[in-house]
Amino acid sequence: MSGHSKWHNIQGRKNAQDAKRGKIFQKISRELFMAAKQGGSDPNNNPALRLVMDKARAANMPKDNIKRALDKAEGGDTTRYDEVTYEGYGAAGIAVLVEALTDNKNRTSSNVRVAITRHGGSMAGAGAVAYMFDRKGMFVIDREDLDVDEDQMLEAALEAGAEDLQTTDEEFTIYTDPKDFTAVRDALEGQGFKFTTSELTMIPQNTVAVPEDKLETMQNMIDALEDDDDVQNVYTSAEWPDED
Repeated sequence: MSGHSKWHNIQGRKNAQDAKRGKIFQKISRELFMAAKQGGSDPNNNPALRLVMDKARAANMPKDNIKRALDKAEGGDTTRYDEVTYEGYGAAGIAVLVEALTDNKNRTSSNVRVAITRHGGSMAGAGAVAYMFDRKGMFVIDREDLDVDEDQMLEAALEAGAEDLQTTDEEFTIYTDPKDFTAVRDALEGQGFKFTTSELTMIPQNTVAVPEDKLETMQNMIDALEDDDDVQNVYTSAEWPDED
């Protein structure tokens, strides 16, 4: 029985990981469709599509999934998705910024409102928290099997035109001005670096520590938002405690 139980636990984790991966691919597929619909399916002539394709590759999205999304756009699919941003607050006044691609604004607005308010948060008007974030290009490089120290990585990043480097034992995170994203990406790739993340993101100007008694509630709010099919990105000003 213990063997069966252990397998069940492993299988349960695998199923959860597969479901999460599938949802990520679904969201990227929607972005691919939108980018191709607006600017054509050739990434060489469509910078927005190239950016999403970079994101897809960094997420290890299968080529067949990418092709299906592009074929759908080329095939005359008339589905229309609107880009919508929602703003609100979580525990301790933590800013919450939600980006969505939706074909039904009423549905998405309702879902986002429920996810935030059911977990102790509140909605806010347009512009209430957006100004607290800066849009940045972000590249994450896994340090495993990478024969480069922090000084060498900093030199390479600055040479490529990046603005900042943050280092942990596991990875390097490089930030850049959005307008320099393509040039920095190409320069780093030209130096042989591979990214586990390559995307435009929103970085909070200041962070707010999550109260200890609100850690679970705040995480549940983020999970509920990210679980929504229409929600593409969730950004917060939350400062999480270091893991022991």
